[in-house]
Amino acid sequence: MVRMGRTPAHEGMTPPVVERTKRASAREAKRRGKLVIVESPAKARTIGRYLGKGYTVRASVGHVRDLLRSQLSVDVDNGFVPKYRVPNEKRQVVKALTAEAAKAEEVYLATDPDREGEAIAWHLIEAAQIDPARARRVSFHEITKEAVHEAFEHPRPLDLHLVDAQQGRRVLDRLVGYNLSPLLWSKVRSRLSAGRVQSAALRMVVDREREVQKFVPVEYWTIDAGLQSGPHPPAFRARLTRIDGVAPSLPSQAAVDPVLDDLRRATFQVAAVKRGSRMRRPSPPFTTSTLQQDASRRLSYTARKTMAVAQQLYEGVDLDEHEPVGLITYMRTDSPQVSAQAQAEARQLIAERYGPQALPDEPPVYKARTRGAQEAHEAIRPTSVAREPKQVAGYLTADQLKLYTLVWKRFVASQMRPAEYDTMTVEVEGTTPEHTYTLRASASTLRVPGYLEVYEDRSNGSGNGNGDEALEAEPVVGALPEVDAGERLTLVDLAPEQHFTEPPPRYSEATLVKAMEELGIGRPSTFAPTLSTLQARHYVRREGRTLIPTEIGEVVTDLLVDHFPEIVDLGFTARMEEELDEVADGELGWVDVVRGFYIPFAEQVEVAKRDMPEVKTEPEMLDRPCPTCGKPLLVRIGRFGKFIGCSDFPTCRYTEPWLEKIGVRCPKDGGDLVARRTRKGRGFYGCANYPNCDFTSWKRPLAAPCPKCGGLLVADNREHAVCLACQERTRMAELPTAEPDMA
Repeated sequence: MVRMGRTPAHEGMTPPVVERTKRASAREAKRRGKLVIVESPAKARTIGRYLGKGYTVRASVGHVRDLLRSQLSVDVDNGFVPKYRVPNEKRQVVKALTAEAAKAEEVYLATDPDREGEAIAWHLIEAAQIDPARARRVSFHEITKEAVHEAFEHPRPLDLHLVDAQQGRRVLDRLVGYNLSPLLWSKVRSRLSAGRVQSAALRMVVDREREVQKFVPVEYWTIDAGLQSGPHPPAFRARLTRIDGVAPSLPSQAAVDPVLDDLRRATFQVAAVKRGSRMRRPSPPFTTSTLQQDASRRLSYTARKTMAVAQQLYEGVDLDEHEPVGLITYMRTDSPQVSAQAQAEARQLIAERYGPQALPDEPPVYKARTRGAQEAHEAIRPTSVAREPKQVAGYLTADQLKLYTLVWKRFVASQMRPAEYDTMTVEVEGTTPEHTYTLRASASTLRVPGYLEVYEDRSNGSGNGNGDEALEAEPVVGALPEVDAGERLTLVDLAPEQHFTEPPPRYSEATLVKAMEELGIGRPSTFAPTLSTLQARHYVRREGRTLIPTEIGEVVTDLLVDHFPEIVDLGFTARMEEELDEVADGELGWVDVVRGFYIPFAEQVEVAKRDMPEVKTEPEMLDRPCPTCGKPLLVRIGRFGKFIGCSDFPTCRYTEPWLEKIGVRCPKDGGDLVARRTRKGRGFYGCANYPNCDFTSWKRPLAAPCPKCGGLLVADNREHAVCLACQERTRMAELPTAEPDMA
């Protein structure tokens, strides 16, 4: 451990020691300047221009030490002591930092303000042999001149509790990975891996897929009535919600027809009119999780891309001030809090731009709702709301501008007044000699736009998929005609509609991140790497925005559930995160956490080596020969997914890309349509005869032809398809053949 400010005692030294101490003191007298170490060159350029003369800023380019890759590197028999090593590619970096640190009067460690940043600072002290007495830790949540100078005016000691928490996480993950991965290699196939957070997330995807596969749709119907007061006022629609005071059971056309016949002879009148108002509050500023979710929904960014672009905006972009400026605050955070200064600046802009009426009486206060949130951190926000997106557009790439605009709008909206609506609900009673029918209609009109002038929330979908919400929900319209209780109404028409209950939606990257955060699995810094690993190991594949487990993903999950239930138990994984949080708070020792996990885990590993069955996945043989040597071709799985190769490998190294046919013919030349990916990993569909045929579609083509013109249909959303030829929209339920679920 590093104790900051430790100084040697000189009493009782022998003359040679005293002489060496004098020489050391002479060297110290010659030390000049202040060395600042950060992680990235971009961050170094930004901070270097803020600090000016007297400071030398260098980049470590991430971690400078890690556990050895070739071995476990954790002494499980002696207190789980990790064995760190400077990797070959970092030796020159460390050598240069060591030389510069030896000459500097003070060394400032300005790594990121989280556990990983604290751990990088500690590793730098150890690897570059930095004297703890001359080491200073500075941290800031935004890279602006004011924040940087404030941090350097108030350096602090290294927080060893944060270092311990990160070290505990690293050791835990190494113990899991280096024990389970070789086991999977021997029982299933090579190139597999297992991880503490990764395996729990994979189980979530697998479990959801099995829910979808087992789901049996249930038919149900709704009935809407067109009603009007008098002969001329506009009609409005109301939904049947009760028959004789009980929710209607309408499971089929046969059940609907008698109700329709009875309603046609009913007399209708307004039973009640309720007028009121409701408020729609803005969402909090972004956290890591919500930024990844919104960027996925609005911009179609992967979590990995979102974090890469956010990192660029955080570290600094060259604007017309002729120096780089950090445009957003630190992007790895789970807290929605913002500083009073940022709120004051936002309120001033809102009052000037949208008027004083757009401001709430008091600045809003947002609290984290997720388990283990670090409330001391700030939300992701612009470093200055005065830098509006249109003002910096000329200095940003297209991706940077889109993400910055999203962050700017979300933050400004979060500080604005809620939107206010006038609401009106009309309850209608229809009576026949046999029955009493209750119908309901609601209207909602925007009275005060509030934050909606800047940013409109987009939910990720609602409802439980079992039909109850459709039966209960009345049609919502912009306005209803003015009617009064007791007023007679005329039936204009009846509109029965068939529905089917839907399975729970498959996870997208956005919804998986949201679920992981709600369950306490992982932390902001782990969401994007976890999703990337699941896809890199081919445990899941992306179909559009949807994550679908592969066969190997399901096999691995089943083996881990059977033999290592705690590793993939969501509650257990969340509890491990909470224990690491306690280490960060100084309430637990990291060795105790690791020991409590490892002892039973090691026993499970030994049992699994004997009891876990082999589930070898055999290569799929193709019914055609290799064009090079004539031996059979087969489907292999490599680093980048499936490919076709010769069975006589390595003697014959013939390969060709794997084309995943989707069972639909190309509308241009009749060839097979196949799933493909762009160089950046985005999925699309194209003709297998490319480059001779250039047909492509971002949306999944469907086997059923367009009912109107016979053209190619593509899935527009879960319920509708659209024809590429005539643009006619068709409900999925009306197609003549069953189509795949398009969650």
